[in-house]
Amino acid sequence: MDNHRLSYRFDVDGDNFTSAGEASVKVKKILRDIGFDPETIRRVSIAMYEGEINMVIHAGGGVADVIVEEDRIVIILTDQGPGIADIDLAMQEGFSTAPDNIRSLGFGAGMGLPNMKRYTDEMIIDSELGKGTKITMTVRV
Repeated sequence: MDNHRLSYRFDVDGDNFTSAGEASVKVKKILRDIGFDPETIRRVSIAMYEGEINMVIHAGGGVADVIVEEDRIVIILTDQGPGIADIDLAMQEGFSTAPDNIRSLGFGAGMGLPNMKRYTDEMIIDSELGKGTKITMTVRV
């Protein structure tokens, strides 16, 4: 992939739990086809899946941009949701603002953001109440 930069964009449907995760599955296949190692693929897939689920639960969907470079994979998740009121609190394992109907489906356990951070080398959260959230995650290869 000499000095090439591949870029992909995926729409995340905020009304459809069954389609949540489709983008991470597509990215997994793309990375496998390019020849990335299984551990890098696993880390990217988990972080991206958690982000997709968060966008569905909290923000009514959004956009996932994935930039693949030789030495890193960057995932940029952007939504126009309500924003994150307290990022430090949201980063605590087990903290969740997901409603009961979402929890009853097995989602909203408060592990999304912590897992996104755990499986990436860098994660930057830029959130503004009433405007939305942009999360940039980097996995170094």
